[in-house]
Amino acid sequence: MLEGYLQRKAAWEILLKVSSGMYSDLALEKVLSNYKFNSLDIAFITELSFGCIRYRKLLDYWTDHTSKLNHHKQPPKLRWLLHIGLYQILKMDKVPDSACISTSVEIAKKTELNKLSGVVNAILRNATRKLKSNNLPKLPKNQAERISLKESLPLWLINEMIAWFGIVETKKIAMSFNKKPKIDLRINSLKTTIRESLEIFQNNNIEVEPINNLINGMELKSKPRSIRKLPGYFEGKWLIQDRSSQWVAPLLRPKKGDKILDACAAPGTKTTHLAQLIKDEGQILATDRSDTRLKLLKENLERLDIKSVKTLKVDATKLIEIMPQYIDYFDKILIDAPCSGLGTLARNPDARWKITKETINQLITIQEKLLENIVPLLNKNGLLVYSTCTICPSENNLLIEKFLKKNKNLQLVFEKQILPNNDDLGDGFYAAIVSKKN
Repeated sequence: MLEGYLQRKAAWEILLKVSSGMYSDLALEKVLSNYKFNSLDIAFITELSFGCIRYRKLLDYWTDHTSKLNHHKQPPKLRWLLHIGLYQILKMDKVPDSACISTSVEIAKKTELNKLSGVVNAILRNATRKLKSNNLPKLPKNQAERISLKESLPLWLINEMIAWFGIVETKKIAMSFNKKPKIDLRINSLKTTIRESLEIFQNNNIEVEPINNLINGMELKSKPRSIRKLPGYFEGKWLIQDRSSQWVAPLLRPKKGDKILDACAAPGTKTTHLAQLIKDEGQILATDRSDTRLKLLKENLERLDIKSVKTLKVDATKLIEIMPQYIDYFDKILIDAPCSGLGTLARNPDARWKITKETINQLITIQEKLLENIVPLLNKNGLLVYSTCTICPSENNLLIEKFLKKNKNLQLVFEKQILPNNDDLGDGFYAAIVSKKN
């Protein structure tokens, strides 16, 4: 069997699952469970499959440049297999073109694409010839269309980003969406310290380093086969949380004895952070309307050995109807609202092809409803933090501005938008602190 054949076949299977609607991380997990790969294999498969998903638009453009049959008219299985070969040729410099072509042809021969193996061979060989002779597909003259194609993002999104941030910032953000995301950890200070954790990882030959300006943040530089097999996982000494997400919970200024509501809590990264900040001494009510997500939250609470959190399955917009005794009750409230996730496209490569303007408008309606129905639960001296992992102003600062105009008894204490345009900043995130006027 050709060297690397199974890795490419696994990557192709991931693309097939994602094209049928499965989320990329779940597709990766499902496919890998059928093989016995080492950590280097997994890193290769992840880069190849996620790279193909990210650069779908550019790869289709190259397919049209090298094939007589437009990508829209190709059988889906052929289209994704060509992407596997093309991505290696265009984006993976260390992989010889001969290996890119031969393994793709072998996949076709050993599957239902066997009659099309010659087509795969011809198109990929044509691509390598055009690349070597610098016969590249022409890029559009329009700047938005050019960015959309080069960085493989929907044109509507690029146009929106230009309107929000200007052309220069849009280019930076678009490029950041195609970088490999970092793996950041948050140390559970109830059980350990950053110093102890760094030492344990380093003693196990796992490369880590502290994150600037985060007292419990640590970046994992090594690429493990399994997160669960890292030291301290089952002892609850840390959990995965992006650096930009780690600055949200402290904005509530939580302290011992606080009564806190985490209104959209699952899977619990910010919930457990709040518990950590109050030394696990207080009352935290963590709500979510999904059984599956609440299960993840409870697993995190159990693993981190946190006792101050009570979970409740409920649509947070209806909490005030179901439990009116909570009106004016909470000292601190966190609304980590459902959002478009436009700040996390590097981490969720398939999301760029699923989000539309219509879905964003639907989410804005939910976000407004959450604020309207949850603010009455805040006591007169309390603080509320509204946060999202998007860069869309209509879900962030413009939504808060509109909300405060309607609710004159409230005031903006602080707000911050993190853009994913700098390697040190992590995902795109927004947060606003709101209080009642005294």
